[in-house]
Amino acid sequence: MFEDITTQASTVVTELLEQANLKPGSLLVIGYSSSEMVGKQIGKGSSVDAAEAAFRGIYPILQECGIDLAVQCCEHLNRALILEQAAAEKRGYEIVNVVPQLHAGGAFAVTAWNAFSTPVAVETIAADAGIDIGGTLIGMHLRRVAVPVRTSLKQIGEAIVLCARTRPKYIGGPRAAYQQL
Repeated sequence: MFEDITTQASTVVTELLEQANLKPGSLLVIGYSSSEMVGKQIGKGSSVDAAEAAFRGIYPILQECGIDLAVQCCEHLNRALILEQAAAEKRGYEIVNVVPQLHAGGAFAVTAWNAFSTPVAVETIAADAGIDIGGTLIGMHLRRVAVPVRTSLKQIGEAIVLCARTRPKYIGGPRAAYQQL
């Protein structure tokens, strides 16, 4: 099962990156319910094994592409985010003091915290794209205009997966001309 999760996560992130046209230095947010991945209700069956399996399928691809990763914590940490300190500092994000735990932050946040070289937590971001695995509601962490991205997979493990990219707002009305994005 966990090998399938790694493969599915890799497929989803690869397809999102192909469609979202992210540049090196872009920020991708992931909200993740390991409970949903293993067929349980969100918050009712955390699985470190599922989180680690998905992380193995996602993080190396992002590193290879130069994309920064922000991992959304669960509601017990008010959806704070875990990212590398350098990524937070280059964007001017205010760092807060918390360390995610399995039942206060979630398995994926703990996995990211342990994998990052210098992990920090922040309360708000404005990501360029995102992946919501299991209905964790990442919209608050995306830039203002989010556009759905359809991938070939609708689930990772047992969890529903939704992806989004962002784009600049269209302004100016009927006389305005727009760039293709």
